[in-house]
Amino acid sequence: MATFLPQYPFAANPLLLFGLLLLAGYAGGELVQRLLGVPRIVGYALVGLALGASGLGVLDARLVGEAWIFVDIALGLILFELGCRLDLAWLRRDRWLAATGVLESALAFVFVYGALVIFGVEPLVAAMAAAIGMATSPAVVIVVAQELRAEGQVTERALNLVAMNSVIAFVTATMLLSWIHHEYQAGVVMALLHPLYLLAGSLLLGYGAAIAALALGRWLGKSERGQYVLALALVVVVVGSARMLEVSAVLGVLAFGVLSRNLDARHDLMPFDVGRLGQLFVVVLFVVTSATLKVGELVSGAALALAFVLARFAGKSLGVLALTYLSGVRRGAAGLLCLALTPMSVLAVAMVRGAGEMYPEFGARLAAIVLSAVIILDLVGPVAVQFALKRAGEAAPEETAR
Repeated sequence: MATFLPQYPFAANPLLLFGLLLLAGYAGGELVQRLLGVPRIVGYALVGLALGASGLGVLDARLVGEAWIFVDIALGLILFELGCRLDLAWLRRDRWLAATGVLESALAFVFVYGALVIFGVEPLVAAMAAAIGMATSPAVVIVVAQELRAEGQVTERALNLVAMNSVIAFVTATMLLSWIHHEYQAGVVMALLHPLYLLAGSLLLGYGAAIAALALGRWLGKSERGQYVLALALVVVVVGSARMLEVSAVLGVLAFGVLSRNLDARHDLMPFDVGRLGQLFVVVLFVVTSATLKVGELVSGAALALAFVLARFAGKSLGVLALTYLSGVRRGAAGLLCLALTPMSVLAVAMVRGAGEMYPEFGARLAAIVLSAVIILDLVGPVAVQFALKRAGEAAPEETAR
């Protein structure tokens, strides 16, 4: 046999994998949107479920591992845009909005933790699951809002609350690592210093990227193309550096976005939008993360997953309804804001994956609860956001949105 011919079976490479996932995901998203009128994200998730462990098994653990770099980049772009939307000066002026973000996150934690403990889940697993449950999926809210070209009070407040609860969730989950290290007898030094290293290292990485962005943005000037490339390059640098330094890419990129917005006193940086290039990564993001979900675990633990979803929604809704009127939310919009905070998707999968890399046995127990809930909210969440933004009258006319 000639040695220059490829060996069979052919081995997929990351570029081929990216292209195939992009084609499959985009086709699924368009099909679902045209037939059912729901957000394309639902189609991306269904394609992932069909190709992953719950379906054909085409996307096995090895291929998911190879494709995960695209997930990191896509999530990085989403979190950077989210961070850029968080105006700390606005939060200082509207302290009721900041209080709402803290309260809805805290009540979501308390309600989910209590529900899981009642169902017999051990406290450590329940606490980490509750911490993850505090975060609303930034990817779902941003992508659906962009798809609808939504603008208005509910949209902006939802995005700010998502940014806040994502930070709170990640910091809480990171601090809980001390408990996990203690439980697995990793030593006092590991229990105390590892969470601090993750938080400090991630924040310093984000700060360094923000300083670089401000300096280079000032030099480039108001060039939309140049600044988009600058932001994309620095997001990839932050993600790659986080991997190298073993700190959190999630917190690093989010800090990069927040600091870029709030340190830019001279307004050298232009507003960042994920754009068409970023949308390519977003398609793969939802396909790959959904491929890791196992419908069988949802079937076997349906009661627990449903308790998680309902307790989380109750906690978030109570927190929002308690304070939103004090922050000037118009009548009738508070309930829609509760719906807009429903999604839990990619960020939750990434956080579960991070916990599982350190302690696989703990990660498996955590995944059985959280990822079962993610399967439900992966499909329900985008529809809830779409309904909320349309009902609020903040979506552009259908012809314009297209």
